Amino acid sequence: MLSGLQRLKARHVIATLSNGNVSLLVDMAKHAGLPWDCVLSAELFQHYKPDPEVYQGAARLLGCERDEVMMVAAHPGDLVAAQRAGLRTAYVPRPLEWGEGGYREPVGDAVFDLTAADFNALASRLGD
Repeated sequence: MLSGLQRLKARHVIATLSNGNVSLLVDMAKHAGLPWDCVLSAELFQHYKPDPEVYQGAARLLGCERDEVMMVAAHPGDLVAAQRAGLRTAYVPRPLEWGEGGYREPVGDAVFDLTAADFNALASRLGD
């Protein structure tokens, strides 16, 4: 995971966007050595995902148009909400998130801009 994030970071701004609060996200990033350029939390917008204000607010804080931002997530519902808010999307599943054979959120008929097995594959798809 980290090598893929490092590849992406070389050419792109990478940030987390979570419903978790900022202090939790900073602690997680420090503990796991995550190379975020920015930590964004729904708490900054006083709204929570899947509210469009969270996704649109993230683009605004990054100084980007919504279609210049790609939401990368393992949860299809999060990506569908990001699409509705005008962001591009990439689906990177985490098949072991809930353990071997555990729950996996269905993709259904959702279509994303990119799908990749992991962050290294995503970096390759983006030409990094």
